[in-house]
Amino acid sequence: MDTPYALVSFEETASTQDDARRRFEGTPVLVVARRQTAGRGRGGSSWETAPRAVAVSLAVATDWPPEAWGRIPLIAGLSALECLPDGPKLKWPNDVVAGGRKLAGILVEGFENFVVAGLGINLWWNDPPVDYGAVFESDPGETAHLEIARQWGAALLRRLSTSPDAWDRDEYVRACVTLGRTIRWQPDGSGVAEGIAGDGALLVRTADGVERITGGEVFEIRNLEADSEPIDEQ
Repeated sequence: MDTPYALVSFEETASTQDDARRRFEGTPVLVVARRQTAGRGRGGSSWETAPRAVAVSLAVATDWPPEAWGRIPLIAGLSALECLPDGPKLKWPNDVVAGGRKLAGILVEGFENFVVAGLGINLWWNDPPVDYGAVFESDPGETAHLEIARQWGAALLRRLSTSPDAWDRDEYVRACVTLGRTIRWQPDGSGVAEGIAGDGALLVRTADGVERITGGEVFEIRNLEADSEPIDEQ
């Protein structure tokens, strides 16, 4: 089978998101780098980089209408779970986590007629900062980043080839650690996350009823089932 995208690989680049956006000419482009010097996360935040890491961005035109693009970070997360070992989970809407630590972050940016979806993964980190972790306990080697990036790009393209209404919401619900937690969101909202809507919105039970959260800063406070440390802000 032909590769469903053009692959561009760097040892180091400023931003795979920017590279993919600049190189997109109609055919899907997958840009991969071991390191970024100006990587960014959601809301313009910086991204901590592990000694062994991968940054990958896919630029692709999609038939999905712009109002459905909010589901893309969620399916990008599901695509990441396909290519990572040892059962990590998803924190709504854009983080891959394990044991309360962030392993990977997702950033999706929309343009006039295409989107750029990015994934930054900590593959191995001998001494990570607080709240950060890595996928592997030991160094996975020189080529692991490229193989994982390829698998993620193919998985995301496959999911984007379906109707936006056909994305697997139930699969996301099973993988989402946000559900069942008390959360806060800016400026002053709080409640218990209890579901994922068909369009990808987070459904939160508040004192006034169920509220749909589709954007803004959301961060978890505690697990209702047991005491736990807060997970890092998104």
